[in-house]
Amino acid sequence: MNVLIPSDAPFTLQQQAWLDGFFAGLQMRRADEPEAPVATLTVEVLYGTQTGNAAFLAEQLSASLRTSGLGANLAELDAVGVEQLAKATHVVVVTSTYGEGEMPDDAELFWEALSAEDAPRLEGLRYAVLALGDSGYDDFCQAGKLIDLRLEQLGAVRVAPRADCDVDFEETALAWSADVAAILAAEAPEGAAAPASVPAPVAPARARLPWNRRTPYGSRLAVNRVLSRLGSAKEIRHYELELGDSGIEYAAGDALAVVPLNDPALARRILDRLGLRAGDDADGATLEQRMREDWEIRTPSKDLIAAIAERDPESELAEMVRRDDREAMDSWLWGRDLLDLLEASPGVRFDPVELAGLLRPLQARQYSISSSPLQSPDRIHLTVASVRHGDDRVREGVCSTFLADRLSDDDLVGIYPQPNAAFSVPDDGETPIVMVGPGTGIAPFRGFLHERAESGATGGNWLFFGDQHRATDFVYEEELQELADRGVLTRLDLAFSRDQAEKVYVQTLMRERAAELYAWLEEGASFYVCGDASRMAKDVERALLDVVAQQGGVDADGAAEYLAQLKREKRYVRDVY
Repeated sequence: MNVLIPSDAPFTLQQQAWLDGFFAGLQMRRADEPEAPVATLTVEVLYGTQTGNAAFLAEQLSASLRTSGLGANLAELDAVGVEQLAKATHVVVVTSTYGEGEMPDDAELFWEALSAEDAPRLEGLRYAVLALGDSGYDDFCQAGKLIDLRLEQLGAVRVAPRADCDVDFEETALAWSADVAAILAAEAPEGAAAPASVPAPVAPARARLPWNRRTPYGSRLAVNRVLSRLGSAKEIRHYELELGDSGIEYAAGDALAVVPLNDPALARRILDRLGLRAGDDADGATLEQRMREDWEIRTPSKDLIAAIAERDPESELAEMVRRDDREAMDSWLWGRDLLDLLEASPGVRFDPVELAGLLRPLQARQYSISSSPLQSPDRIHLTVASVRHGDDRVREGVCSTFLADRLSDDDLVGIYPQPNAAFSVPDDGETPIVMVGPGTGIAPFRGFLHERAESGATGGNWLFFGDQHRATDFVYEEELQELADRGVLTRLDLAFSRDQAEKVYVQTLMRERAAELYAWLEEGASFYVCGDASRMAKDVERALLDVVAQQGGVDADGAAEYLAQLKREKRYVRDVY
């Protein structure tokens, strides 16, 4: 069996060469022993993903297991019940962590069942867990850690220690996957016949391209237009990025990763504060170049916070660290950047080597695409709020102000697509959809509406949108009105919270329209949410549960099961951040 490594697989040339050799060695070993009995067992490879990385790694692991002569069934976690898990012999879980230590959306039901008091014992199960996360968060890889611990508590036995991967996950994931594949191949019973039909690897929805975070495509920013009006408390902009000859294809609902550069003025101020020279060498580049292109200087890392607290034990930051109160620490750090922390501890210094070890790599920022390829095949549209706050000194969002302020007509910005097959319009154009997207959460739904218009879909389209003030914050107003006039936007409910004495939000309107909303759900509508995860999305879910309980005549448990069924049917999906 030949294993094709996609051209955009996030591996270095050295890693790809290693993988090629690994797969080739397995094939040669099998070719040299044609008469030997084939060892085989079936491994359930389960993934939980929010951005697609865990799904990609699970797909690659499945391919390597099949190359080893094993069976491999690939599925998302929510597609597997604990009863099925209890019947399995070998399971590998690859999962990301979402938000503040939460399960990704396609693993919530699985975790709910696995963590229940009546979950079945799993003494006959052998397993391994690969966890993806971001060490910038306190609950680093928490979803993987929880699943790993719970499987052990239920009696399952690890075949390999859990691996916790940071944002630069490739090398750790590659080495772990190779080890696990070898261990499982060695555990296969000798003398058993190979499966008559080995399931083929899951085919990607679209051809993979060489554009990824290591090799982004250089795009030209063709349109940069302010959408919010004079007097708004926000600055929301519409961007259009040219795809040129990249070959990039996308779908409505996908995300786009944008590779930003740090504000050079902020980088220079930090270097001046540390007494470092911008032109000093930092592993083959100048310090100023590293600060602008390679290191995260807007959001202080945990390692940097600990180092400053250790060197300035009398500082307010050190007191916050000693209190170990995460909520208070988050509140204290909100809006502060690296320069703020250094200025609060004027005696603290770091040399270039120390600085490199304390700063995290500068990461690409992901934005929901606000266009449809049916309407805009050669450009990807984004709808982004520019982050700016502070009185004594303006603190700016890294990528939002990079796009807004620091790109000339001749500059190229690195981009790469982030497919999100789970967040897409229904295949059946007759299926009605309900979309809840206040503020910039409207982005993917603008793409959905253009997709439905261009494809000739006949299902109803209902949008809940809102912001602070209609006069200043009603982005895409004329466009939405035109879609309504054409009959594409069947229903538009608006919640502008500050236009009346009592605040009105999208969840307020959901409760007011409870009968109609429940009727749409009963008729098979898919329900989508996009926007803030910490508050809005939770408020919307509570409102949805209230609607189901009231209109369906069920208690809280019944409403929760109704919602769980919508999730199983992929009719309740979220793109939240």
